[in-house]
Amino acid sequence: MELGHTILNLKSRITELHYNKNAEGFWLDLLEFFSLFYGLVTKVRNKMYDKGILKEIKVDADVISVGNLTTGGVGKTPVVQALAQYFVDHNEKVAVISRGYGGKLSNKKVNLISDGVNLFYNADMAGDEAYMLAVNLNMCAVLTCKDRVKAAKYAIEKLGVKKIILDDAFQYRRIHRDLNIVLMDSEMGFGNEKLLPAGPLREDTDAFKRIDKLVVVNKSKDNARAEKVAKIMSKKLKCESFVCYTFPDYVYNIKNGDNLVAGEAVTALCAIGQPSQFYRFLESDYEILDRITFDDHHRYTKSDLANIRGNIITTEKDAVKLAKFDRDNIFALKLKNIIDIEGLLKR
Repeated sequence: MELGHTILNLKSRITELHYNKNAEGFWLDLLEFFSLFYGLVTKVRNKMYDKGILKEIKVDADVISVGNLTTGGVGKTPVVQALAQYFVDHNEKVAVISRGYGGKLSNKKVNLISDGVNLFYNADMAGDEAYMLAVNLNMCAVLTCKDRVKAAKYAIEKLGVKKIILDDAFQYRRIHRDLNIVLMDSEMGFGNEKLLPAGPLREDTDAFKRIDKLVVVNKSKDNARAEKVAKIMSKKLKCESFVCYTFPDYVYNIKNGDNLVAGEAVTALCAIGQPSQFYRFLESDYEILDRITFDDHHRYTKSDLANIRGNIITTEKDAVKLAKFDRDNIFALKLKNIIDIEGLLKR
């Protein structure tokens, strides 16, 4: 019998509400009331940037922003990694700048997680996404800081960077960007299409005009549906759209790299924005005895794993935080992503 354990805080419970288009009742009405104020603040702020009252700061590098209009896990990190790897392969000096969400480091200062050769912090300090990028990318610097302008100037002046990729920075308008790439999930879309906190939207539809390229991230076997969504959104937003095809590649032991054969009984565990898609990837190949879901960016402790006896399969994002535990039964699902990077970068 398959079990399921969901250990979430209020924020994650609200996120579940965001993607339930049939939700109604007092709590949703209350959240919609607060959405009016949130929408007003974001609209005024964007108008001030549009009219030049608030100034965008241009730095001496080519700046590419990868972001999204919604909260939750859309799949930015693999796209950021693919872009960075493309520049590395073409001998470009590149840096990824992240806010460092979930890490213990203060994001009020610039933190050099990796200079492209040396790794300076662990996952708990850097944050799971920044650390994963630092581990997976050679010859690419990874920095974290709330102030992306400050971090960009550091990367340019100290590291000689010519290409900067901003991870999750569509709403961060203080830095000028040369290319605005926005991602959306092919299945989750824009959820209930309401503004925060009643829905997942960080901005209203006026933000559509700032999108240069749209990437529809497909995490299912239904490629045709994702391609159809991309075509529809391309016409709606009047911008070029692409599909990022995501599918499971293999499952490997995070200690020794050995593959886990199909058919094994496992516990599936994760702390990501859209856990259902991760579980769905495993269903056809493994017998899932239990599903344990934590909040996005959860910091694992020994007690989280204490009652798990058999093999564990997690995401690569979670694996970088679980590697510190002395266990040889933790496996990670390796995903394969296919996207037209050259087309995405063409201007």
